[in-house]
Amino acid sequence: CGALSGAPAVLLLRTRDLFSLPFPLARPVLTSLSLQASLRGWRFLLLPHAFPAAPRTTPKSLRTGDKLHRALMSEFGVKLEIFPDGRRRWHGCAKTTPRCFGTIRAQTPEYLLSGRWTPPCCLQALRVTARHVLAELDSAGVRYWLEGGSLLGAVRSGDIIPWDYDVDLGFYLEDGPKCRWLASVMTTGEPLEDPEGFFWEKAAEGEFFRVHFSRVNRLHVDLWPFYVRDGGVMTKDTWLGHRQDVEFPESLLVPLGSVGFVGVQAKAPRDPRAFLELKFGRGALENPEYPNPAVRRLQDDLGANKSPR
Repeated sequence: CGALSGAPAVLLLRTRDLFSLPFPLARPVLTSLSLQASLRGWRFLLLPHAFPAAPRTTPKSLRTGDKLHRALMSEFGVKLEIFPDGRRRWHGCAKTTPRCFGTIRAQTPEYLLSGRWTPPCCLQALRVTARHVLAELDSAGVRYWLEGGSLLGAVRSGDIIPWDYDVDLGFYLEDGPKCRWLASVMTTGEPLEDPEGFFWEKAAEGEFFRVHFSRVNRLHVDLWPFYVRDGGVMTKDTWLGHRQDVEFPESLLVPLGSVGFVGVQAKAPRDPRAFLELKFGRGALENPEYPNPAVRRLQDDLGANKSPR
């Protein structure tokens, strides 16, 4: 079957094992079997020097093999290949394609329901979008801070939580006009695409804003406008019923500090732990959980001593 490093290969396998696989004869066979076997914990013993030299390849055979390979990656849902020399090849979403998952229901994306975490291409797009928005807000002098699960991820690991589907930032409503893209949307209500292809708009769900990876790919950063009400409490006009969606004392926020996030420094509440425990409860940093445990719990995926794929 197939070729490994340009050499023919022979695979000895019990028939009942072969046909117990979901895609036993998917092509290219060797790649297909290797991927499926790895999920079962099977190991291959490869003996490349035991076989004759490979037949001569042609440009047409190489194109056909590459086409089959890409089709297989799509069928299996593989988003990223990392080669031994460090090269990467993406098979997931991009600026010109929709994101890899549909509408979020009950704070639970479809990939969680299938026992997977955020596709790596989607996480990468979220990181790129977050860095872009942070740079725009920083350069405009907007007072903002990481919110909710994004702050949790930053404090835990300096990155987006590996099962998250967006990035949340709070900002002072009065500072919105300082950012030209945000000011335009706030003034006209009309969406716009900035010169780097990021798409800014007012959210349909209420009085907040979104910056999408592109007009087509709707991976996004949510921008929540807060203001100070009587008693020095930070509040806003739209509440979506999430457990962390609560008012908080401005004293927990200022003076703003910073924390590493997606490869850059982002502004954060002065006491991130106190801020997060007010929003999520004590021990939130040490006890990760999915956004809606009533639908699916993290322990359901980790209890069998395996990580979601």
